[in-house]
Amino acid sequence: MITVRKAADRGAASIGWLDSRHSFSFGSYYNPAHMGFGSLRVINDDRVQPSEGFGEHGHRDMEILSYVVAGALEHRDSMGNGSVIRPGDVQRMSAGTGIRHSEYNHSDSDVVHFLQIWIVPERTGLRPGYEQKHYADEEKRGRLLLVASGDGRDGSLTIHQDADMYASVVDAGMQLVHELAPGRKAWIQVVSGSVEVDGTRLDAGDGAAIEDLDRLGFAASGECEFLLFDLA
Repeated sequence: MITVRKAADRGAASIGWLDSRHSFSFGSYYNPAHMGFGSLRVINDDRVQPSEGFGEHGHRDMEILSYVVAGALEHRDSMGNGSVIRPGDVQRMSAGTGIRHSEYNHSDSDVVHFLQIWIVPERTGLRPGYEQKHYADEEKRGRLLLVASGDGRDGSLTIHQDADMYASVVDAGMQLVHELAPGRKAWIQVVSGSVEVDGTRLDAGDGAAIEDLDRLGFAASGECEFLLFDLA
């Protein structure tokens, strides 16, 4: 079963310097029908104006992934990490027992566009941690590239949950297949372009919950970038 979450139906927050779209309930947006999916708790599609951003704030007991689509995101945290995250970079922050951080648009002229993803960890009270890696478009092109997983296999970031996050860039005519093990489900989030999943079209900003299927087929009529979450 494929249940589509259209981009236009997401929650919205626009506060001048920030334009955000929430696939699941977040902040002032509350929808009891969309509280998350499996261990996936948040997918926020954020655009931040030049030199603006989120001041220092705290998190705990959450695996937080940032996926930059365009622009540059500047990160600083209470563990002493400081970095600029650019397209192709994926950042993992394990909030664990508690962490404080800030996120700002590194540019004084260009908007930064990124997805912030929260995954509920397998247990609370973990030690905070940080990791960042770069995955070029050519690594993702025509395949499902594993960028985060519970065991850090194949060069992926390590998250504290039985969840796999894949990133893909597909061109017109490309087709991909993903097998889901028994008892698992998936979420697809389209970053740009359009893709058909078993004949169901998803456009930029759309998401889809996948349940009770053991095989997913992807086909694109033009360039498309999307994320796939394979969840327990």
